[in-house]
Amino acid sequence: MAFRPALMPLRTEADDATVVGLGCAPFGNLFSTVDDQQCDATVARALDRGVRFFDTAPHYGAGESERRLGHALAGVPRDRVCIATKVGREILTADGEPAPLGTVGASTGPDLSGDGILRSLEGSLRRLGTDRIDLLYLHDPADVDAALRTAMPVLDRLRAEGVVRAIGVGMVWPDPLTRFVRESDPDVIMIAGRTTLLDHSGQRELLPAARERGIGVIAAGVFNSGILVDPVGSPYFDYREAPAPMQERARRMAALAADAGVSIADAAVQYALRLDGVDAVVVGARTPHEVDAFVRNSEAAVPDPLWEQLSRV
Repeated sequence: MAFRPALMPLRTEADDATVVGLGCAPFGNLFSTVDDQQCDATVARALDRGVRFFDTAPHYGAGESERRLGHALAGVPRDRVCIATKVGREILTADGEPAPLGTVGASTGPDLSGDGILRSLEGSLRRLGTDRIDLLYLHDPADVDAALRTAMPVLDRLRAEGVVRAIGVGMVWPDPLTRFVRESDPDVIMIAGRTTLLDHSGQRELLPAARERGIGVIAAGVFNSGILVDPVGSPYFDYREAPAPMQERARRMAALAADAGVSIADAAVQYALRLDGVDAVVVGARTPHEVDAFVRNSEAAVPDPLWEQLSRV
């Protein structure tokens, strides 16, 4: 498999299984407010359904997602779960100063410096209530040259020292992410929203390059912000209303899926799971019901002829 040994705890069942992980951005009050009890229940349901991989970041709610995930996992044996978080964005007060834990109204700004990465990791460990991070990503670096020059060597050192078990880069755009694959030494990359039924751009160069170098791939954003769950009621792509031709295309896909006896969400998750080189799919959830839904999506039996039909839409 593409995952290096440091990430093998992800594979709690068959070694050839693709992992499904819980994305914890909703715990940072993304789109709607949640509370600690709801997050606790969501994580508990994920554990009950066999989910062992949890993905968060300081950027999600300026630390709230990490704090809530740590609270929800308190008491769970640490070796039972794999926790991924991110660096590269500093939590700031409204005045632009580093924000203490729990600051209301905090935001995040880019920080690719070595000191900034270490401060970010220290804050993440504190909020998560853990002594280690299994997978540490560089989060959406806008300046790829600076990130390759200054940030990736710091992540390399943290991995070599055993402070983190594995390192990666997470981005939306495939081209700069392909540079990290070719010009640095990550264990894993996360590509968001570009290995989906509607957007195949991550499959052209990025996935082949990762396979060539033995780098694991995690697919996120498989619903493209909602359009691949409900193209009529939630026609959003990349967090904004999708263009009319894309909405029409998604509606046609949904109709084909329904005719085949599955949902468009089933097909969206299964599409990413079946891609050669994808080792894990991360889906965000804010409630136990949403956890149940994406686990069902990941287990759905999608008829083979449907894939050919969808490819022609």
